[in-house]
Amino acid sequence: MNSQKAIVIGASSGIGKELAKILAHNNYVVGITGRRIHLLEELQKELSASIFVKQMDISRTQEAITQLKELIAEIGGMDLIIINAGIGFINPDLELEKEQATIDVNVSGFIAMATTAMKYFLAQKSGHIVAISSIAALRGNRGAPAYDASKAFMSNYMEGLRTFAAHSGFPIATTDIKPGFVDTAMAQGEHIFWQASAEKAATQIFHAIKNKRKHAYITRRWRIIAWLFRNIPDFIYDRL
Repeated sequence: MNSQKAIVIGASSGIGKELAKILAHNNYVVGITGRRIHLLEELQKELSASIFVKQMDISRTQEAITQLKELIAEIGGMDLIIINAGIGFINPDLELEKEQATIDVNVSGFIAMATTAMKYFLAQKSGHIVAISSIAALRGNRGAPAYDASKAFMSNYMEGLRTFAAHSGFPIATTDIKPGFVDTAMAQGEHIFWQASAEKAATQIFHAIKNKRKHAYITRRWRIIAWLFRNIPDFIYDRL
């Protein structure tokens, strides 16, 4: 039986790196991308010859689309893509450069990867798109407005792709992953509430992928916070 082929967009550290490890250990042929090529090459050496590396900055959308297509050809196809690349800033002063950089990666770059993958899977008549959004997608945040808005965009777009796939008639799955706090470079501060290790988060994400979940909170107990976020009145939320 041929091995499944997976590509992780944004695998140089954190959740993406741990997912690449799990996929490799479960006999996937894995393609990994990121801006920091030396970290990708270190991971390639750590794992096995079935790891393929491609340097990529998804904010450069046209280049990234070409690079994704090249990587698909190099690994001999694609059954699963995990779009994990993302950035965010605490930006209480609303510096436009930071807001724009967030949109360039988390929105424009995400769309470039997601649409390219969907077109590939439509031609193949099967596949699975996974996006790592965030619990932040549920409400706006005065400290990081572009980040939360970009994650809400991702989640909404993934729902659109899910209905798009359903109407195609092909078995194309979509999974929207909403992590809470995970111990990565994106998490800032000490003693962060309910912070999970990248390894634990990746393990639960892989379980959601195997079960083709439409969406999943990581770790699972963040479902409680999601319920609170959705139901807390504005007059209370505005004062938090």
